[in-house]
Amino acid sequence: MKILPLFLLLATIAQAAETPTPKPKPQFQYHSGSIQVSLPSADEPKVRGFGPDSVQAALRYLEEGALCWVREKSCVNCHTTGPYLSERPAWSNLYGKPTEEILADFASFVPAEVKKVNETTTKTGHRHYPAAFTSVWRSLGLAEWDQHVTGHTREITDRSLRDMFERQSENGAFVSHGEVEIPHITTDFELSLQAARAITAAPGWLAGLQDAQLLERITRLKNWLRSAEPNNDFDRILHLQLAHYFPELVTPEEKTIALEILTARQHPDGGWSIRDMSTLQNWHFEISETVTHLIQNLPDAHKPESDAYMTALAIVLMRQAEVPSTDDRIQRGIAWLKGEQRISGRWWMHSLYRGNYHYITYIATCQALKALHLCGELPAPEKSTR
Repeated sequence: MKILPLFLLLATIAQAAETPTPKPKPQFQYHSGSIQVSLPSADEPKVRGFGPDSVQAALRYLEEGALCWVREKSCVNCHTTGPYLSERPAWSNLYGKPTEEILADFASFVPAEVKKVNETTTKTGHRHYPAAFTSVWRSLGLAEWDQHVTGHTREITDRSLRDMFERQSENGAFVSHGEVEIPHITTDFELSLQAARAITAAPGWLAGLQDAQLLERITRLKNWLRSAEPNNDFDRILHLQLAHYFPELVTPEEKTIALEILTARQHPDGGWSIRDMSTLQNWHFEISETVTHLIQNLPDAHKPESDAYMTALAIVLMRQAEVPSTDDRIQRGIAWLKGEQRISGRWWMHSLYRGNYHYITYIATCQALKALHLCGELPAPEKSTR
């Protein structure tokens, strides 16, 4: 039997102690009481045909995921409750209003009083305001509820928006924390754009605003969005969405470039891939080893396949830029989406963050329904024959 020298033995023991134990694979994506939502998987069968039943399955998935989150985690986030409340209210005329339990959870995180928030600095020197991204998603969800359900801006939404601006950086942007999640916690342009969407979604809020200090903050936000240097092509295509909310902030040339990028990046199968929109390092100034290793080791790393999120987002952006839904690019994208829905109602997508719960599947499902809705492709629920 070979005996290791003492120093090698100690080094081996130390290395083993430093190596993190892999976390066990979760049993469910969402779980609370009797609600059990299975982990998304590329192996899940696709629907035989897109239609009222498959859409109801998708809505049920979104509902159950958001309910589980507020009951078990109770925090506003960018991958479940944020997308739910920012997108689901728009379909209220078709499918009824969203669940008020999720709205109440958002409301519970609005401060009772708007107070000054101090900027903080991370160990790496990154300066940002605490809870900037959660305040943006919270305010956006409340504003979208008011736009599509109540029809007027409630006091709590006004308070949430005011608190959001207390977390605005001096240059006018909203800055996320250091750890990246693709999408929704990536570039500062993306987060700042969601803040801009929030203030336009709240009915009459911006038009009736008379607070001079707040108006000055909004001017800084608009100036930053107008002049910010894009990190990547993802930022460039998002100018189509910015033009939808604030047309005066986007030049005709920027809109043309964005549409040219979308046209050039469409895959032969009709879909798009978010990984085509940026090199890995250009997503964010700080990419963790976990994210780097995950993305670089995906089976299609060298030639990314179409994904549900980017395909849906591309359609949304073109529709917001008033490209007709009959356009061949959109029609091919719609066909891809309809063919990729799974029997659970979800649109599968591999996580680009940690690769365990695949929450990007939830985001992709929200975005897919939004894209289909903007194209008039969401079927009304079938009437009961009973």
